[in-house]
Parts: sequence; structure tokens; C-alpha cells
Amino acid sequence: MVKVKMTVNGKAASGDVEGRTLLVQFLRENLHLTGTHVGCDTSQCGACVVHVNGHAVKACTMLAAEAEGAEVVTIEGVANADGSLSTVQQAFQDHHGLQCGFCTPGMVMTATALLKENPNPTEAEIRDYLEGNICRCTGYHNIVKSIMAAAGQDVSRIAAE
Repeated sequence: MVKVKMTVNGKAASGDVEGRTLLVQFLRENLHLTGTHVGCDTSQCGACVVHVNGHAVKACTMLAAEAEGAEVVTIEGVANADGSLSTVQQAFQDHHGLQCGFCTPGMVMTATALLKENPNPTEAEIRDYLEGNICRCTGYHNIVKSIMAAAGQDVSRIAAE
């Protein structure tokens, strides 16, 4: 067993885990933060994206022990301090950027990282950035629209697909 300590969503978190425990397992099983989803177990879908020290990371590709001392933010930590939805979360709600919702936490985390790096992305840049996230329901149109809206862009120019 390995003792891991990190800050998750602004709070100290620790636990004893096997050395092979993935960060996504630690978050879900030890901390009961189940918003981070396990979709494929092969790092293909992006449902498990979290932020580690400010960078978007697929939590199924990182060992919990590798996050020792790190600042981790999950979908549960994205909302505003008063509990209201973040700009990205609100845009996903307003522009129907979800259907079944399974991929949504990873999409929101990826979109948040994109807008931090590029606050005014083009439609093509958004689609390129989302390449590591799979949605089986939406066709991505409203996800892209949601991200553009979160960036403060006029989404009326996006043609319906």
C-alpha cells in the first residue's frame, strides 16, 4: 500500500492505495467523487478528464501516487464558490451540449482547459481540442456551440448540422 496525499477541489485528501491504483479509481472509490466517469479503460473517450495542477489529464492514465502533492480539480469542483454553475457548465445547459450526460463531465473539464489556454477559440480549434473526447449521442454540434457561448461568442452563426 502507498499513502497518497493531494488537494482535491480545494480540500486535503489522502488515502492508502495499491501502487497500481489509477487516479480515477482513487477519486471515485476512495473519495466518492463519481462525477469523473470511466468510459473505456483505454484512454480513448475522455470521460475521465480532470485537472491536475491546472492541466487537463485523463485520470485513467495516471496513477493516484503520481498525483502526490498535486492540486486536482474534478467536475464536482468546477462550479462557482456560491454553488452556481460555472460559465462552461451553464453554457452546456443553455445550449443543450449534452444528451445522455455520460461524456459531459469530461467535455466540461476539457472545454474549461481549452478556454483557459485559448479564451477565443474558433470552431475548428474547438473541434480539434475535443479530439480526445468521445460523445456517442450528440454529434458534437451543441457541444461546440456551448463552448463558443462560454467564450462569449455569437453562436447564431453556427449552422445546424
